[in-house]
Amino acid sequence: MSYLPCVEIEPPQPAETSVIWLHGLGASGNDFEPVVPELARKSTRFVFPHAPQIPVTVNGGMVMPAWYDIISLGGGGPIDEDGIRRSAAQIDALIAREIERGIPAERIVVAGFSQGGAVAYEVALRHPARLAGLMTLSTYFATADSIQFSDANQALPIFIAHGTFDPMVPEEGGRRAAETLSAKGYSTEYKTYPMEHAVCLEEIQDIAAFLHSVLD
Repeated sequence: MSYLPCVEIEPPQPAETSVIWLHGLGASGNDFEPVVPELARKSTRFVFPHAPQIPVTVNGGMVMPAWYDIISLGGGGPIDEDGIRRSAAQIDALIAREIERGIPAERIVVAGFSQGGAVAYEVALRHPARLAGLMTLSTYFATADSIQFSDANQALPIFIAHGTFDPMVPEEGGRRAAETLSAKGYSTEYKTYPMEHAVCLEEIQDIAAFLHSVLD
């Protein structure tokens, strides 16, 4: 089977858990590689897939790494749900590969930043097998109105983080996702940080604590 190309970081000890972490628009799987040492995970494999190269409408059709097309900025416009689901299927394949490599589904966390986070919501919340957790950073729940929620992940721990000064994906998107999921009974932790469309040290520390809580 053909898989997305990935940056993979093996732990110092044999891998017992995995984190599959999706980058944002125009970035690459190398984006969050420098964060791994800060998380101090001794038996966690980190898998950072590279998004496919596709034309992006808001950038004049320029071809760039993207999980799905962005048709308009500012929210409220059409959403490329087909593109999100195509990418979600590719992440499903990476989850299946981790399982084949000996990591049970319930020991796998799906994570994503920005555009990658929108795909991460779709992957984790409709995945047919119970996962360890979902981590979404500076993003929004693009398929909230159409997703087919999985009974297996009704108790999925979810960590949502957002910058209060985010000019790219307004903080309202993260807050609305947290409220939507909490109203459906999901265990949701929502944190904000005084930053723009980025990741900060305090957030990395909170990510480390979340991974410890769901994987250890």
